[in-house]
Amino acid sequence: MDSANSIRREFTIDADAATVFAFFTDPQRLIRWMGVSAELDPRPGGIFLVDVNSGWVARGEFKEVVPVTRLAYTWGWDGSNENVAPGSSLIEIDLLPKNGSTLVCFSHSGLPAPAVPGHSEGWTHYLGRLAIAAAGGDPGPDPRVTRSSAAE
Repeated sequence: MDSANSIRREFTIDADAATVFAFFTDPQRLIRWMGVSAELDPRPGGIFLVDVNSGWVARGEFKEVVPVTRLAYTWGWDGSNENVAPGSSLIEIDLLPKNGSTLVCFSHSGLPAPAVPGHSEGWTHYLGRLAIAAAGGDPGPDPRVTRSSAAE
């Protein structure tokens, strides 16, 4: 469900919360579902940097890190053409144990209204890939990654 300036998703992943948490905080696990490279320092004030695709680098800063239960970090695009500057929006993720699985409560707030549809589509795509990867599956090559960035 989206609003004028935010995106919200809730979904269950067939994995424990510690496993799901690692797919947001470990660079090698994160790039299994989103991006071609990542630099993460998951502590308050630490860097969040993901090269999602050639020319699309997401940058922010971790604001809250509660192991295996909650993450909050800022988000924006280097060289943004969507008016979503690095650190200008906020992603919050709560992980709740649910019968051996994990309920993921995801929100991305503070977006300019024109950027919501594109981000909504992107998060639907990438969170679907996360659910597969964190559950132990292989989401396969990301069809959104251009050949030039995949070869780098």
